[in-house]
Amino acid sequence: MTPCPLCQEATSQQLEFSPQFYACSNCGSVFRHPDYLLPSEHEKERYLLHQNDVEDQGYQAFVSPLVTAVCQSFSPNTIGLDFGAGPAPVAAKLLGNKNYELKFWDPFFHPDTSVLQTTYDFIICCEVMEHFYDPLKEFRVMKSVLNAGGKIFCMTDLLPKMASFKDWYYKNDKTHVLFYSEENLKWIQETVGFSEMTIENRLIVFSV
Repeated sequence: MTPCPLCQEATSQQLEFSPQFYACSNCGSVFRHPDYLLPSEHEKERYLLHQNDVEDQGYQAFVSPLVTAVCQSFSPNTIGLDFGAGPAPVAAKLLGNKNYELKFWDPFFHPDTSVLQTTYDFIICCEVMEHFYDPLKEFRVMKSVLNAGGKIFCMTDLLPKMASFKDWYYKNDKTHVLFYSEENLKWIQETVGFSEMTIENRLIVFSV
């Protein structure tokens, strides 16, 4: 049995069509088997190939639901953290244009861990959670640096029905290692201790 990277239970079964992907019967996660995870240097190379230009109007529109949600929940005098900011933090730039202050954390591109030694009113985690090798650890870290009343705003593609997974484009990116559904997002909420979790299309919000 292969332990699930989220709940660590050894209740996962290989999907029929590919040895790369397993499904966990405990928390509902679907994940890429450890044998198919990229070495860190190759992972970084893949991220550098992403065309997320901060000035790209299409990508700005793509992340706009997250930016709008932050603006509806917090005023510009609050401080946020871009968790997994990457080489081109588009959502943070758009929030910066609206006078929000954001710090950056990313193990490859913004590795200064001192930003994790303070607390924030909100966190954005845009197209990042599907890259977590140890998702429970990462969500616990994010919760630990949130102020009372804080929120984490995430964006990712949610799992389709299993009959459609074989043809799902999102699984083809080799840096996408774990996929989310209402079931495992609810598991994260309960296990990490968030007071609320909401899903609206690709936008997921955890509240403390």
